[in-house]
Parts: sequence; C-alpha cells; structure tokens
Amino acid sequence: MQGNWLIGAGSALQHGTVADDAKVRVVVGDDHPMYRRSLRSAIEDHPDLDLVGDAADGNQALDRVREFEPDVALLDLRMPGLDGFEVLAALREDQRSPRVLFLSAFGDSATVHRALEAGASGFLSKDAEESEICEAILAVARDSQIVVSPQLQQAVFDRIRQQASGNRLSAREKQILAGVAAGQSFAAIGEELSLSPATVKTYLHRAYEKLGVSDRAAAVAKAFQQGIL
Repeated sequence: MQGNWLIGAGSALQHGTVADDAKVRVVVGDDHPMYRRSLRSAIEDHPDLDLVGDAADGNQALDRVREFEPDVALLDLRMPGLDGFEVLAALREDQRSPRVLFLSAFGDSATVHRALEAGASGFLSKDAEESEICEAILAVARDSQIVVSPQLQQAVFDRIRQQASGNRLSAREKQILAGVAAGQSFAAIGEELSLSPATVKTYLHRAYEKLGVSDRAAAVAKAFQQGIL
C-alpha cells in the first residue's frame, strides 16, 4: 500500500485472513456499468485476485456474496434496492461473512465513521486508482487491515477531532447541558448551580463550540449521541 493511505487494525467482526499464496476471492457490486467493468478488468488482471461475481444493485450483490462466499465484497455505498449499509447489515447476520470495502464518490465524516463503526473494513474514494483499490482489497483480506483512501482521510480526522472536543466538556458545561436536557431555564439552572443566568449562557455557548453545534436542541442531541449525557 502507498504510505499516504490510512491503515489500522482490523475489526473483530471480521473472520480469518487469506494466506499469501492463495488468491483473494472478490465480488463487486456497483450500479454504474462502465465503472463496474473497469473494476472487473483490474481485478481479473491482478495475479493475486480472483473475481468470482459482480452485481448491478444491492439485492444482486447480497445474492452473489451468499452464493460465491468471497473473501472481500467491494460495494458501492449507493446502489438501487439495498444500499451498501443494508447489504453489510444483512451479511453480518450470516455465519460466514466477507470483509466489506465501500466505494463512494462522496465521503463526509459522518458517513465514513458510520461505515467503519458498522464493521466495514474500509472506505475508498471512487477517485482512487484501480491499482490502489486492488492493493486495498489485499490489505484487508490478507492482513486484516482497515483501509481509508487518502481522499477521505480528512473526513476521518475531522470526526475524531469532533468527538475528542466533545469529550473535553468541563464538568460545569456537562451540568448545564444536563439542565438544558431536562428542560430547565437559564435562571433555574443558575439558581441550582449558584451562577447567574448570563454565566449559564456563557458556559452553554462554550459547549456549543466544542460540540460543533449552534442551538440547544442540537447540543443535547450531540451530547446524548457521544455519551456525554
């Protein structure tokens, strides 16, 4: 793999690795015929990869994976029928599921984080070179790696920073957020904490900045999402 790829330890959800002397079996799922054809060609030409099936939508992709039991499923995130997330969720219910690599032309921080959290072995940009995609397939199959292509790394880092900043809320900021979540007014929160309403508001706005939100409802929702409340 090229040095600017983000590679980490594999998920515990994944099954055993593929031996170095064995070909990695791959199923491709993508609804764009020309792009799917180029992926097919790249995989078929690679000496360490074996294309065992391809599909034009999510339902077909799920059927192909269950029929051919590949080591890696290379799936477009947005497909007709079942999307990539739905295929991944269905495969996780099976006794033997492959590693799943998502491909997407879009990669915001929440989507990349959701994919990795759901058990995907990687998230690749459709701008990646075909040779890079093949190397990513090998990395997840043989070395149990988690791979994110360079084009999407900033999204991952932004998410990590966002979560880290949320976890740095002070004890006072958490107390005030808890009061807001309980529906208390600034005056009621201030009376309980021996603070003026203006000071309560100042602490709350500091929490907004750390959570990356701009209003009370969003702050409470983000705090619950991140386990702060």
